[in-house]
Amino acid sequence: MNTPETPDTDPVLYAQDGAVVTLTLNQPETRNAITDVALVDAFVAACDRIRVDESVRCVIITGAGKAFSSGGNVKHMRDKQGTFGGSPARIRENYRRGIQRIPRALYDLDVPTIAAVNGPAYGAGCDLTLMCDIRIAAEEAVFAENFVKVGIIPGDGGAWLLPRAVGASRAAEMAFTGDPVDARTALAWGLVSRVVPAPELLPAARALADRIAVNPPHALRMTKRLMREGQHTRLDTLLEMSAAFQGTAHHTADHDEAVAAILEKRAPSFRGD
Repeated sequence: MNTPETPDTDPVLYAQDGAVVTLTLNQPETRNAITDVALVDAFVAACDRIRVDESVRCVIITGAGKAFSSGGNVKHMRDKQGTFGGSPARIRENYRRGIQRIPRALYDLDVPTIAAVNGPAYGAGCDLTLMCDIRIAAEEAVFAENFVKVGIIPGDGGAWLLPRAVGASRAAEMAFTGDPVDARTALAWGLVSRVVPAPELLPAARALADRIAVNPPHALRMTKRLMREGQHTRLDTLLEMSAAFQGTAHHTADHDEAVAAILEKRAPSFRGD
């Protein structure tokens, strides 16, 4: 893999290898708390960069150190600083202009995303995994929707994301108790699609990313957009969107190449045209 294109001290490391970008939350001293403004800015900037780079076909998100993300910075909560400082109205704006930019950025990202969950994912860290399309967990991974444990609520969209991942009953159990869920339970509940030993986590995520990235990029992006819209759109509306997208897809060079490769019994080569 290419070396990161950002200094090792940056809050988010950006590394691209072929069509796959790996974003690494890089604040292990806070267990990759994601409420700090610098990390939010860096993460959103990385998503903006990916959005306009048509060479990118898949994104892996992971954490540096032993944790994926601890969520909110508890010391900042105690000291009423950063995101957690000011009046109720000020805190509302801090959330809107801060951490809530992350779910918006990921939701609007058309390329598929994989969370490679290397350790604990608590609170907003758990929700960050839910913002990704696919989740793979190391055996040491732990998931907790534990906002109630610090007397607050999911402020980053978790109440919308979690029920869609595990169903209403299990989401309620996680959110109302705040209790952690280990990797094997997460697999049984459908919160993750795979659990692997820690040394195999990034290779497994990369192998999956490569299986995704080998496909036509325009078809990937349109498929993801339809799946996103299908979460809240009527069937008849989605069918209309699908027909329009399909008209576009049938007129791409990648579609012609895919059909030719099948008929000629060879591997296709997609350029993104």
